[in-house]
Amino acid sequence: MSHAVEAEDAVKNRCLRAARMLASCVSYFVERVSFGAVGDSGCVDIFLREGPHKPDVVISLSCLHRVETGDSIAVRGSFIDEILVDYLPRLPRPWPDDATGLIDRSSDLPELVRLRIAGPSEVDVVASCLTVYTAMSDAEASLPLRG
Repeated sequence: MSHAVEAEDAVKNRCLRAARMLASCVSYFVERVSFGAVGDSGCVDIFLREGPHKPDVVISLSCLHRVETGDSIAVRGSFIDEILVDYLPRLPRPWPDDATGLIDRSSDLPELVRLRIAGPSEVDVVASCLTVYTAMSDAEASLPLRG
């Protein structure tokens, strides 16, 4: 297997794992959306919280190609009805129909990931890199350490 195919499989598998992890975050709330810069590209971190008995989750996306948040004030505290993670392969492989036209595609464009959070407010991000972090719930963190 070539290194290019292995790398593409890695991005695709990362998307599938993230989708599985984030499926449990339906019913969470968007706690905060933070934008920043990493080198020459942008990044966005989306903090999700449900309550003290479930772990907080941070979705970090970097090398941004598109960010749509609608009303940025309404996003904070917005209930999550659905979270979708889509793998967007390089040309010549097609993208899902609902991703067509989001950004201009060229042969230089790497494989990408699309994150969509739907609820009263929506977040839609296309990026090159996606990482999902899960914290301990407050209930787990309050348990005493066992030797």
